[in-house]
This record gives sequence, structure tokens and C-alpha cells, in this order.
Amino acid sequence: MRLLISLLLSLISLNAFSTETVTAQDSVRERIRVAEYDFHAKQLILPASMIAVGFAANSIDGMKDFHLVNRRESVKQIRIDDYMEWGMFGWVFVCDLIGKEKNHWADQALLLVVSEIFNAGLVHGGKNLLKETRPDGGPLSFPSGHTANAFLGAHLTYKEFHESSALLAYSGYALASFVAASRVYNNRHWVCDVIAGAGVGILSVELAYLVYFPIRNAIARGVNMRDNKNLVMAPMVNQYGGGVYLSLNF
Repeated sequence: MRLLISLLLSLISLNAFSTETVTAQDSVRERIRVAEYDFHAKQLILPASMIAVGFAANSIDGMKDFHLVNRRESVKQIRIDDYMEWGMFGWVFVCDLIGKEKNHWADQALLLVVSEIFNAGLVHGGKNLLKETRPDGGPLSFPSGHTANAFLGAHLTYKEFHESSALLAYSGYALASFVAASRVYNNRHWVCDVIAGAGVGILSVELAYLVYFPIRNAIARGVNMRDNKNLVMAPMVNQYGGGVYLSLNF
């Protein structure tokens, strides 16, 4: 049985103050913060375009012969890209120590996990579907997984810091571009591979934000409503005066 007890306490006239109404919902305590995130379809244009350009260079006759760059017979490889590929996953947390991030580090960690799920699926799906040969003769060239992982970390950093620090927001892209360039230099990937890989990494982050926040906020609202369902108290203000609204459910 639910009983509703409403109590209105008369207060002194508040005509001299704002007449803005304050609702009971405004007073509900948030145990878990409801995050703000607005999705715009235009956010997918850049990564989709990069993937399309890379795929076209890999598939169209004439362009496929060189994949946007000639193959080299031998090269003295640098190995730093193997470490930076995974190191970029932690770049957003490094930036957290320096600047003002948009979301809590726990949200960032979960976004990273969801992003990598999308990223791994797209990268390995593309590799196994196209089975493109690498410049050095190895298998599964398209798209570049190293580049995809690096740009995943870079774009997550951008999403978290573009409103507070341009330097931190774009810093990850510089590091990820170095990874992409090193993959081409090491004769492990064609240029089209790294272009598409960068697009895949960016797209994975955008999809993660799109999926994660509606689920997260639905859970947060449910927890907040559960914790505050027994008692709600709120001031009420209108043009004639004010009072206190009290609701007790049990």
C-alpha cells in the first residue's frame, strides 16, 4: 500500500525573488551521476570516410597495384610501434593527471573496453574477409590493427579533453600518427591499411560512446530512484509565495 502524505508549510512571501519553479525531481539525491552525452551522426563521417578511402585504394583496379605507396624490398625495422600500439590505451589516463577530463576514469575504462570490442571485431573481420597480402609478403594486411588500436586511444583522449584542453585532446593523434607511419616504414602495411585502421579506431570509440551512455544512464537513474523512493522533499516557489513539498512512500 502506498500512502502519500503531502505537507505544505506557508512561508513568507517571496515576490521579490525569482518566480522559477523548483520541482521535486530537482531535489532527488544522485548516488550515481547521470552523464550528459549528445550523439550527432556527423561524428561518423570522418571515420567512415577514412575506411572508405582505404577500402577503395585496396580494392579498385589500378589503385590496388600500389596501395597508395610502392613496396620496398628490405628495411631496418623499428619496434617501438609494437609497444605504442597498446601503450596508447593508457594515454587518456595519463592526460587525466594533467587536465580536466569530461568523465570519471571508471567510465573511461569501461568505454575503452567497449571500444576495443568494436575495434577487434572490425579489424579481424576485415583481415579475414579480404585476406590482403602485406608489402613484405605476410598475410592479413588490411586494415592495420596497430594503427586502429593507437587511434582508438587517441580518439578516446580527444573525446575526453576537447572541451577543456586542445593540447591534450590532439596529443594522442600525434602519437597515433607516428605508429601509423612506422607501420608503413617497417614495410608491414600499405598506406591504405593505416588510413582504414585509423578510421576503424575512431569509429570504434564513437560507437562505444553511442552504446555505453544510454545503458549507463539508465542504470544510474534506476539506482537513484531506488535510493530516493521513500522520501522526497523539495521547496516550491511561485509568484504568490513558497512552501515545502513532502512526499513519503511506503
